[in-house]
Amino acid sequence: MNLSPSWVDSLGTLGFSAVHWTSVGPPDALDSEVLAFAKRYDYVLLTHDLDFGAILASTLSDSPSVVQLRAGNLDPNLIAAEALNAIVKMTSELKAGALVIVQPGSSRVRLLPITPGQ
Repeated sequence: MNLSPSWVDSLGTLGFSAVHWTSVGPPDALDSEVLAFAKRYDYVLLTHDLDFGAILASTLSDSPSVVQLRAGNLDPNLIAAEALNAIVKMTSELKAGALVIVQPGSSRVRLLPITPGQ
């Protein structure tokens, strides 16, 4: 819910299949519901919300993978290329279970489950 539905088109033009939460679930859904949906359908969750990474860490979950955008301007016209580059670069990690953090000029990955001290 924290990213524009225009991300679906931006991802689609580059060959990624994507859905926006508003087309599959209620706007007031709990983060745990969104994560459960992504896990059930083997989706990677693209978000700006820091809560998803915290939930993965606190539950020691091994899925779903999450790509977390950390930028002031989330317009896909400005940051999609960098986000998609990170997704492509870290495809194998995302398939295995990962938290990928993308911010202007850099990206990093943490494999799931996230354990203390990792």
